[in-house]
Amino acid sequence: MRRRLLIHVLAVAALPLFAVTAFSAGEGGGGSDQTTTQCKKGTVWDKKLKKCVAPKQGMLDDDNIYEAGHALAMAGRYDEAIAVLSLAADKKDPRILNYLGYSHRHSGRVTVGLGYYEEALRIDPNYTLVREYLGEAHLQIGDLAGAQEQLREIEKRTGKGSREYGMLSEQIDRFMRS
Repeated sequence: MRRRLLIHVLAVAALPLFAVTAFSAGEGGGGSDQTTTQCKKGTVWDKKLKKCVAPKQGMLDDDNIYEAGHALAMAGRYDEAIAVLSLAADKKDPRILNYLGYSHRHSGRVTVGLGYYEEALRIDPNYTLVREYLGEAHLQIGDLAGAQEQLREIEKRTGKGSREYGMLSEQIDRFMRS
């Protein structure tokens, strides 16, 4: 039944493809926890209506879509996160592109994830969370130089004390030890 509901949500939204797992970390979003703590599979929290609803194209604004998609990914509800994020009206929102990239990357479609990250950086080259995740993607495919390049880009923008720098630096260190 749950699977049928998710398929129905995707069909109603006219999504071009159905994607699976990812895990998201990083940015927070106020109010999105209700999506994961109160809403059943296939639904998201609508702040305006103050209830769980089935996500449909044009029904939620992009901020709600982002928050719900982010919360779903953080809760391990990856297929739902991708489905919800794909409903965004602004297909060029770097936040949406970032978590779509992250989701695809963690579900094994690293090349697809790289494309989303690159698009997000074309729009906002200073979005260091994207750079952190892009660096991790480079490590996933064994490209240490690509990861180190992203680390240098993060350092130029935020310095060595930023969360993104620390996280990617740790991943590079771990990669080099393995």
